Amino acid sequence: MQIKTAEFLMSNTDLKKCPEANLNEYAFIGRSNVGKSSLINMLTNNSGLAKTSSTPGKTQHLNHFLINKSWYLVDLPGYGYAKMPKTLRAKFKSMIESYILKRTNLVALFVLIDCRHPAQKIDIEFLNWLGNNAVPFSLVFTKSDKLGVNSLSKSIDEYKLELLKYWETLPQIFVSSSVKVIGKEEILDYISELNKIIDAG
Repeated sequence: MQIKTAEFLMSNTDLKKCPEANLNEYAFIGRSNVGKSSLINMLTNNSGLAKTSSTPGKTQHLNHFLINKSWYLVDLPGYGYAKMPKTLRAKFKSMIESYILKRTNLVALFVLIDCRHPAQKIDIEFLNWLGNNAVPFSLVFTKSDKLGVNSLSKSIDEYKLELLKYWETLPQIFVSSSVKVIGKEEILDYISELNKIIDAG
């Protein structure tokens, strides 16, 4: 798939104010500073589409983008919740969970993981929560350019072993680098295939 147009539609904190659920939708989420905005910009060929920041927790809304005038891409706030008051953390948690569980046109969630770090408790808890709620998701290991080939392979293999403690089968896994444009074709082709399956059904 080639992305020819990527338009920002809206940014809000209320599920009821999201665009009409009439197009297939794919959302991206990850802990703070995982490289989510950079990945979205890489996928859409637009370095300024999703706002990047060195400050963790910058994304605080449900950000909708219309891709090729045929499907939605959504930039979600991180589930790691950067330093902020407990009341705001609770608000974020409620907003994210409400979106994930109630957005009827959500086809799949892409959960971003920094490949440089071992599996974190917060990641495992979030993935298990998705599984318990039958939410379809894929894993995207980001920042692969930061590791050598052998270290990258070892890191991902160790993560898989950790997941297999809780899961019988692993989800779809992608490896990406926004710097070296790695994983772009694979992720977009995956979305394209899912769109074809849904549209054909």
